[in-house]
This record gives sequence, C-alpha cells and structure tokens, in this order.
Amino acid sequence: MAWELLVPLLVLSPLLGAVLNAFFGRFLKGSLPGVIGTLFSFASFGLGVLAFLQYRPMGRTTPEIVPFFSWLDVGGLKVDIAYQVDHLSLFMTLIITGIGSLIHLYSIGYMKGNPGIARFFSYLNLFLFSMLHLVLAENLVLLFFGWEGVGLCSYLLIGFDTHKKNAADASIKAFVTNRVADLGMVIGIALTFWLLGTVSFTQIAISFPHSSLFLKALPVVAICFFIGAMGKSAQFPFHVWLPDAMAGPTPVSALIHAATMVTAGLFLIARLNYIFALVPQVGFWIVVIGSFTAFFAATIGVYQNDIKKVLAYSTVSQLGYMFVAMGAGAYVSGLFHLLTHAFFKALLFLGSGSVIHALDDEQDLRRMGGLKSHMKITWWTFLLGTLAITGVPPFSGFFSKDLILEKAYFFHPVFFATGAVTAFLTAFYMFRLTFLAFTGRSRVNPKVHPHESPWTMTFPLILLAVGAAFSGYLLIPESLGGVDLLERYFAPIFTRSSSGHAEEHHLTPSIELMLASVSLGVVALGAGIYWFFFAKKEKIPGDESEYKGLRLLVANKYYVDEFFQVVLIGPLTAFSEFLSQVVERRLLDRVLVGAGRISAGIGSVLRRIQTGTVVDYAFLIVLGTVLILSVFLWRGM
Repeated sequence: MAWELLVPLLVLSPLLGAVLNAFFGRFLKGSLPGVIGTLFSFASFGLGVLAFLQYRPMGRTTPEIVPFFSWLDVGGLKVDIAYQVDHLSLFMTLIITGIGSLIHLYSIGYMKGNPGIARFFSYLNLFLFSMLHLVLAENLVLLFFGWEGVGLCSYLLIGFDTHKKNAADASIKAFVTNRVADLGMVIGIALTFWLLGTVSFTQIAISFPHSSLFLKALPVVAICFFIGAMGKSAQFPFHVWLPDAMAGPTPVSALIHAATMVTAGLFLIARLNYIFALVPQVGFWIVVIGSFTAFFAATIGVYQNDIKKVLAYSTVSQLGYMFVAMGAGAYVSGLFHLLTHAFFKALLFLGSGSVIHALDDEQDLRRMGGLKSHMKITWWTFLLGTLAITGVPPFSGFFSKDLILEKAYFFHPVFFATGAVTAFLTAFYMFRLTFLAFTGRSRVNPKVHPHESPWTMTFPLILLAVGAAFSGYLLIPESLGGVDLLERYFAPIFTRSSSGHAEEHHLTPSIELMLASVSLGVVALGAGIYWFFFAKKEKIPGDESEYKGLRLLVANKYYVDEFFQVVLIGPLTAFSEFLSQVVERRLLDRVLVGAGRISAGIGSVLRRIQTGTVVDYAFLIVLGTVLILSVFLWRGM
C-alpha cells in the first residue's frame, strides 16, 4: 500500500470512530458505540503493523516523509501537514494503538449500561488520534497540535462524570497544570524557528550544527522543551495533576498512564535527542529531577489506601526512572522501560478496574481482601503485573529497570543508590496493594458479592499479562546471552555521536552481576518486609487521622498541593477576584455605564430639536445662518 494512503488512514481511523460516535452514537443501543470505537482502534493498530512491515526498520536508516498538504507558508514559516515514519514513530505507534485497542475492548464491558458510553468512546478515539498525530508529526507545529489535543482529551475524559465535583476539579487541574508547562514548549518552538528558520525535524537535525546562534542558545532551548516534557510526563513539581486524574473512569487511567499522555514528554526528548545530547548540563538536571521524582512518588505510594492512587504514584515514580535514562543519554534504555511499563501498568490499572467493577465502585484497599478466590483471572494477571513492575526475574520489569540502574551507576553512583531505594519502596507498596486486595480475610461489604469480570475485560488482561511477562526479552544484554534487539533497532535514531556517554559504557559480567544482585536484593527486601511484618499478621492500615509525624507528612503527599494552594492558587484566585469585583464591576463597568449615560443624556437633549414641525426647522435654519454670519463678521473685524 502506498505511504500516501497508508499513513493518513492509520491516523484518521480513530478520528472517524470519534466522529461517528459523537454524531450518531446517541441513536445506537447498548454497547454498539463501544464496538464501533474499538473496531476503528483495532483498524488503526492493523494499519500500524502493516506500516511497520512495509518500512522494514531493521534494514532502513532514513525516515519516510509522507506529505499530506501544505497548511501554512507565511513570513518564512512553512508548515506542512506531513508525517514522519521512522523507527521511533513506528515504535510509539504500535504501543499506542496496540495497548489502546485493548483498553477500548476492556471499556466495552466496563462502561456497559453507562448512558454516556457513546461520548466516552468518542473521547477515547479522539485521544488515540491526537497521540498518533503527535508521534507521527514531521514538524514541531504539527506535534504541538497533537500535544494540545492529548491535553484536551485528558480534560474531557478525566471530567467525564460531569456530576462529580472531584472529577470536574481534577480535569481543570490537569488542564491548567499542563498549560503552565506547555508555555516552555511554545517558547522552545518559537526559539527554534527564530534561530533556524524551520520547524521540520529533518531540517532541524541538518541545520542546527551549522548555526552558531542556535548552538549558543542550545541550553535555553533544551530547558524549554524539557519543561514541556515535565508537564506531560508528570515530573516534580508538575506531578500534582496525575494522581488526581484517577477521578476519571479506570480505562481512562490506563490509557493516560500507560499508552498515551505520560509518554508524550519522553517521546519529545527522544525525538530531539541530538539537541539534548549536546547539553550535558541540562541532561544532569533531567537525571536529578527524574531521580528525585521517582523516589518522592514512591514514598507517597507507600501510604496510599486508594487502589488507583497507589498505581498513580507508581506511574509518576516509573516515569522518573525513564527520565533518569533520558538525562543520562541512555535513550534506548528509557524507551525500553517505556515499553515494558506500558504493558504492566495497563495490566495493573485494568486489573484494578476489574476489582472496582466487582465491588460496586469500591476503591479503598481496607475494604477489600480475599478476592483471589472470586476473581482468579484478575488475581493471577494482577500478580504477574506486580512481579513485573517490581523487577522480579524473568518478567519484563527486571530487564528494563535494571538496565536503567546500570546506566545510572555509570552516570553517578548516587543515582544508582536512589534508584535502588526506589525499587525497594516499589516492591513494598506494590506487594502491599496486591496482598491487601486479594489475600487474607475478606473485608468486603457483606451486601456486595464479588465476581469475575466479563470476557471483554479479562481477555485484555491476559494479553497484557503476556506482554508484561515477555517484552523484557527484547533487550537482554549480550553478556547475558541476549541479542540487544532494541539496541540494533534504534541504531539509526540514536547514533553513538548523539547517544550520550551513558550508552557507551560496557559492563563487565562481574559488575553486571553485582548491580543486578543489589537490585534484586532490595526488591526481595521490600517484599519480604511487607510479608513478615504486615501481610502475615494481616495488619490493615489505620485511618489517616491516626497518622503522626513523618507518616502524616508522607500520607499527605508532603503538602505540595497545599503549598501551591497558599503560594500560587490562593493569591492568583484573590487577584482574579479583585479584577472581577473591583476593576471590572466597580471601575470599568461604571466608566462604560457612565459613558453610556452621558451619550444617552446628550442624545435626549438633541432629540428635542427634532420636533417634526416645518416652522421649527425654518427657525433653526435662520438662527444657524445668523450665527454663522455673525462669526464671519466678527472675525472680519
């Protein structure tokens, strides 16, 4: 199939599904809107597979540029609606459409009976379209449209239940937080165009080494793009929107946290790797922020009792790992963890949705327990997801997380130590979640009868479990008998000259074994501590009101939200109220109303002149003539 037909069909398939459900979904009965949305999603995935096979990435070194039409050509700014098919965009496309399609299928069962099902699937399809637009974009402006489209869809989906105040507040919080970070993205795009005269990725890569002005401004440009990436990928301090996004339906959480929105920031850094590779000082701060975010979020996850909030903070933490890899120049390692994380995090979120569905929307871990006998498929797949995220061999997280820790070790041992402690905390809170939900005595409301979910929900769990188990084998190091498949796959994108120093180190088997042993040891320690001191004794977390000291600080998320409320949101809200109540209503309104009243008064006086009587008009003409003559005579004297 010609690229000019294949790629637009791939991108537009979800958009067509969104349009059909938006305009005609209300007339469809039952789960038919979900079936339509899912079919278009799977169609996009099938076209993505076809594009992958047609591109033959293992034998290609150049991208395939697919022009659609010329959109803008003004003042030197030329923007084409064109798509770039290469190793990176195809990698992201398959993750987005593959996992996104499974989430669509899952949603058919999860949203059954919901009166807004057509609207929901319209939003889901639009989300996929926006993300595909983002990763396949040939230039920064087109990428930014997809970037903002993803932000809009997250706002719509997080606030899907419009009658819930917490959902509405969370959607606004996500939208505003990302808009603040997006300012950095806009400035980065503007600087790139101003200094290079182009926004095309191909032209940027060719021309930037020859622009002395751009090279001087490179740290500023990189920082701007990094700020944009921090917002989308929820890095401290922009992480605050992501846990609150749990107010949306669970499939939305899976889509945002696994396959779409949070991967956008990482993709941006990977796409512009040749810029970030030349500013190691910016890379250092990316590692610092990523490392801190990973540890910071993991500590919060330990004290969360909402099943989705635990997974939300684990997402923030795992994204921190990926940023450590990106900042260290280990782009392939970061993308490898992005892939494995997409599988096990989608699995865990959909598994939690299966639990919530079975318990009539209960999300508190303290009101669960003993579910493994009622939900065997959900239990076994969820356990596998837990083993994968904690890094237990031979599951995927073991390979991808340990590879990042190795790169962190060479960047600086401090970051390896931070990552290892984070791995310990991850094992602790994930086994805590799993045991509280599925094992021990039942604490479920007696009126609720737990049951396994329908096949539309369990079948995606099984497929995702397979991915969570085996996706790690794509990048087993050669020293361990692997073939470094992803390393060879991404070679044309991340050449040795742009891959940063972290990728160039080759570990001796003894050091590899030592680092892997430390990583595995902290995981075993975290799981073991929870088992012996909590799970075995069936200790249930107490009420948050009983917390004191450090425990209270961490359970309240270090009061970051409260800090922003006092320092930023409160003053800005007060200033907005001042502008609204004082400046607008008391000043501007009075000025405008006063001007209107003056005009009306003058008009009422002048209106009296128009009597409609000929004699009056004749008198006024004579009077006016006399006045004019008097003026002329006076000036003549």
